[in-house]
Amino acid sequence: MNDLYNVHVGKVAFQLKTEHCFNWLEELGEVFTVFPEQDSGNVSFGIEKDGVKQFVKYAGAKPINFTGKPEDAIVTLKNSVEIYKDLQHKYLVNLIDHFEIGVGYALVFEWFDGENLHPHWKFPPPHKHKHPESPYFQYRQLPIGERLKSFLSIVEFHVHMEKKGYEAIDFYDGSILYDFSKKETKICDIDLYRKKPVINTMGRMWGSSRFMSPEEFELGAKIDERTNVFNMGAISFGLLGGELDRDISKWEASHKLYDVAIKAVNNDRDERFASVEEFYDVWKEALNGENV
Repeated sequence: MNDLYNVHVGKVAFQLKTEHCFNWLEELGEVFTVFPEQDSGNVSFGIEKDGVKQFVKYAGAKPINFTGKPEDAIVTLKNSVEIYKDLQHKYLVNLIDHFEIGVGYALVFEWFDGENLHPHWKFPPPHKHKHPESPYFQYRQLPIGERLKSFLSIVEFHVHMEKKGYEAIDFYDGSILYDFSKKETKICDIDLYRKKPVINTMGRMWGSSRFMSPEEFELGAKIDERTNVFNMGAISFGLLGGELDRDISKWEASHKLYDVAIKAVNNDRDERFASVEEFYDVWKEALNGENV
């Protein structure tokens, strides 16, 4: 690996592939944490001013795990502004400002005191599943009722998304934040969500293969509501079952809910629910008698 550059901002230090100036952050507040390792090309910060915390997402630098061009990351981040505005929702992190700064671009969100359920760089597999300090491990120890309520929040947001004419691209457990003290769930990182119609022009699309449908690997395939349904079903196995091992023996909720989830992840798209809204309605009906 080429020489890395040490960066100091406020009380935090991190490394980048090239030098970069972050002095502009001082006007926003004191930096108390940094997330520098994402492969998206973004560097994110937690800042605090007058007792108010905010989350700043910035594109324009060269993070150590980023192999693309900063200018492409800037375009993606800029384009995401309208997505966050269009899809504003109680279960989505709240965008409050965005601006061009220096050679880059920044988005500012309200701070949500939640833990990311897939902090890959800190707890890579298999540590994510076994380490007692892993947020995912802690989440899986929660009572089933709390996790069912959390999952319902995720699906409710995607019903809203679908009604707004969007498709979920690159949604995975790293897009889920959970506040263990308040028992609240929020969604983040919807930067790649796209307006319909969507055709797979990549072959393997963006995303975690653990949650992707067959059509997200097929060049020219249609990406639509049934794709979103697969994504929701796969997420349910990640939060309530054996993730890629979808045997009922690994499932922690009811048999009725298992039947809904397994239908959602059918490789034959015509056998899935027609929309996230249909999945949501059938899921809620099957929830009857669950401890939520």
